[in-house]
Amino acid sequence: MNEFALTSPAAPKKPRVRRGGWSWGPVEGAKLRTLSFGGGIQSTTLVEMMIAGVLPWVDAIIYAENNDGQRTREHVARMEERVRQASNYVQFLRVGEEMALTETIRARSTGDRGFGSGKRFVAAPFFTSNGGQGRRQCTREFKTEPLERRQRDLLGYKPRQRIPARSCEVWIGISTDEVVRAGAAFAGWVVNRYPLLEMRMSRQDCVRWLSERGLRVPPKSACIFCPYRSDSEWRWLRDNDPEGWAEAVEIDRLIRSTPGMRELEFLHSSRQPLAEVDLSTAAERGHGMLMVCEAGCGL
Repeated sequence: MNEFALTSPAAPKKPRVRRGGWSWGPVEGAKLRTLSFGGGIQSTTLVEMMIAGVLPWVDAIIYAENNDGQRTREHVARMEERVRQASNYVQFLRVGEEMALTETIRARSTGDRGFGSGKRFVAAPFFTSNGGQGRRQCTREFKTEPLERRQRDLLGYKPRQRIPARSCEVWIGISTDEVVRAGAAFAGWVVNRYPLLEMRMSRQDCVRWLSERGLRVPPKSACIFCPYRSDSEWRWLRDNDPEGWAEAVEIDRLIRSTPGMRELEFLHSSRQPLAEVDLSTAAERGHGMLMVCEAGCGL
């Protein structure tokens, strides 16, 4: 039977165990300090605080590129230039896969077994027609692991060389309103640190801090086709980034055009084609204030 396989015959990776640490305050003895920069409000606030002297500089700011919207890419370029002008020694680095997930989805839809690079397809948590949702491998393989590889390089270690525990302190821009996302690092030699939690700052506190100083407040960063977007975020993409919206609509169509699929996949939780989803607000639908809230406070 010549049926297209969604993954290679190799066994999928096992779930990672968090072997590293989580520090409240500086990590004593760390050889390297980096900031995982996502291009959103929280990580931007951390960079601006370093520029303003509120926080000390890290050694490197690392941005994992993959499927971000045009507005986010433009903002990242501006922040890269601001860092370059503000510091003579802090590195602003970019990491990412040779082939973005969007390209593997396009190749997969044509029946290309190698996805253009001989790699297995990385699953994303798309909504399926049977009421389920796919596995979330994209963050790990397109964000976390490329960041760890660059940190390893900066420390001067080769792949599979043993790195002493607590060698790398990694700053992550998680705020008080999303504290459930905070946790220990996966790699045993990494210790995560959350400066915004230490300062008891929420996302709105970050917006206020930036606004009060006349600094640009970036849009919320997320992959163009992230299925965790709320309706308000999909509307924002449609109304403010036409190129990104067109790409999301294309990806939504392509994930249902793959040979050998057992279930249809969708970007939107309604399990309808994205281009056909009613994204109008309650006011636009004539409900006035009765249905204004979409449980998206602070978005």
